[in-house]
Amino acid sequence: MRKITEERRAQMKPLEDMIDYHFKRMYLLNRALTHSSYANQHSLSYVEHNERLEFLGDSVLSLVISEYIFKKYRNKPEGKLSKIRANIVCEDSLHRKAKKLDLGRYMLFGKGEEMTGGRERTSILADALEALIAAIYIDGGLEMAGKFVLGEFSDTIDRMVRRKYNSDYKSKLQEYIQKEQSLSVQYRVTGEEGPDHDKTFYVDVTVGDRYAGKGCGRSKKEAEQAAAKSALESLGASE
Repeated sequence: MRKITEERRAQMKPLEDMIDYHFKRMYLLNRALTHSSYANQHSLSYVEHNERLEFLGDSVLSLVISEYIFKKYRNKPEGKLSKIRANIVCEDSLHRKAKKLDLGRYMLFGKGEEMTGGRERTSILADALEALIAAIYIDGGLEMAGKFVLGEFSDTIDRMVRRKYNSDYKSKLQEYIQKEQSLSVQYRVTGEEGPDHDKTFYVDVTVGDRYAGKGCGRSKKEAEQAAAKSALESLGASE
């Protein structure tokens, strides 16, 4: 276990204040914010970076979100609950929350990762948020981890449900096509623009051999959902 310097403690303190949780074991917070590239550059053990914490944090996050929506939305079946949870624990959602907390500012990177935009990379920030959740869980228990998770996500969940952001347009399009006729649905990326850490993807969707719609988004999955929604509207099958 590395000793945390006073300088490093001071660097991380604004984050503790922001999340309203102060660690008893600061090495856990430091580990959650240490990327594997930093550990590799400094010849540190695999336990000294955040990948193991990320693994645990994914499960803690899923448990907290699952319990929250299970208790709050008692009239929703398993399939709806699964879609709500999937939209919250996905990489894009985690990335937005990590950006809000400015996690990249507090992370330790190797020089190569730093130079290639790691501090802004979607996957890295999403993973760091999961690692942070695990660090809180180990340091303070499930109650404190749950308090942090719901403090960040409960409003998003409720807003998503109210505005039906949990709609899975790809599944709806597939179900509609299979119901009406036996045709295949294909998605094709037609373009992308922007730097690696902030790309926009463009996708076309075809039903059978006919163009049906297009969409764009911050990820390929998001663009495909937008394209499917467009297709449903063009087919007169939208809600």
